[in-house]
This record gives sequence, structure tokens and C-alpha cells, in this order.
Amino acid sequence: MAVAAILGGLAVAAGAFGAHALEGKLSDHYMNVFQTAVQYQMFHALALLGVALIGLIRPDAAWLVPAAWAFLAGILLFSGSLYALVLSGVKVLGAITPIGGVAFLVGWVCLVVTGLRLGA
Repeated sequence: MAVAAILGGLAVAAGAFGAHALEGKLSDHYMNVFQTAVQYQMFHALALLGVALIGLIRPDAAWLVPAAWAFLAGILLFSGSLYALVLSGVKVLGAITPIGGVAFLVGWVCLVVTGLRLGA
């Protein structure tokens, strides 16, 4: 839960940084890329929070741990690579982004399995 809260707070900070410090310094394309990174970080920080809350209610749900790790990996690889791409201009970093996207998908599949096993 703490990790989810930290990542959510960092998403807010990154969004503010992008809106205030980067406005006018980046092309519209790179501003959109930065905004995508912020949005996906926040969406998946909230998903991670949901995983933590489900874990409090159902600590026996074995697929929650892999879901949490997958969401964390997705945030680091997807959003992290986009932040690095925008701030450094090194385009090859964009090759990491799809790996993070796959991690996000793995996290959601783990939640599907959790829901099916819990009958929810």
C-alpha cells in the first residue's frame, strides 16, 4: 500500500513538473509522451493500491503478489522509459516501453485469475 501511495504521489509530482517546468520546452509530441507516462503511472499506482486492499481482505489470494510485482515492473519500465526518453531525447529508450506494457497486461491477467479464483 505504501509503494502504491508513493508511486501515486510521484505521478502527481511528475504531472505538475510536466505542466509547469516542461511546458514550452518540449514539442507537443514529447509533451504527449510525458503525459502518457504520468497517466499510466497513476492508473497502475491505483491498481497497485487495489491489489493491496484486496490482499488485506483476502491474504490467501496467491495471484495478488505476481500482480503487484507486474504493476510495479510496468510502472518502472513503461513510465520510466518514457520519462527517460522525453528528458534525455535518447530515442532507443522507447524500445523498453513495450516491455513495461506487457508487464501491465500480466498484472491485469493476474487480477483476472484472482477474481476467478475468488468467485468475484
